Amino acid sequence: MRRLFNYERKHEPVAPRAVFHYRLTRNGFWSLATVLLSLLLGCGGYMYFEGMSVLDAFTNAAMILSGMGPVTPLKTTGGKIFASLYAIASGLLLFVIAGLMLAPVYHRILHRFHVGDDETEETTPRPGRRKG
Repeated sequence: MRRLFNYERKHEPVAPRAVFHYRLTRNGFWSLATVLLSLLLGCGGYMYFEGMSVLDAFTNAAMILSGMGPVTPLKTTGGKIFASLYAIASGLLLFVIAGLMLAPVYHRILHRFHVGDDETEETTPRPGRRKG
C-alpha cells in the first residue's frame, strides 16, 4: 500500500507525464480490482443468504454497488441483514474508489502549486511576526 501512494516530495520536481499516466493506470487497475472483488463478495452473499441464481445475485450486487438498490425482493432475515451491510459498504467504497482514482490528479495539481514556493517561503516574512 505504501508504494501505491509513493509520490514525489514537495522539494522534488513534478513527475514526467509518463510517470503520471502510469500512476493513473495503476490506480485505475486497483480501483477495478476493488470493484470486481466487491461484486464477487456481493454475488456470493446473495447466493448464500437468499439462494439466488448467479445471474440474479450478480444483478442485485451490481445494482447495490452502483447505488441503485436491489432488484429482487429479499425473503430471509440473513439476506436483509447482508443487503443492508453490503449497501453501507458499497456507499463507503464509492469514496474510496474516487479517492484512489483521483489521488494522482490531486497530487499533480497541488504539487504544481507548490513547486517554486520554497524560495519565497524563506525570504518572505510571515504576517504578524516580528523579525529579530
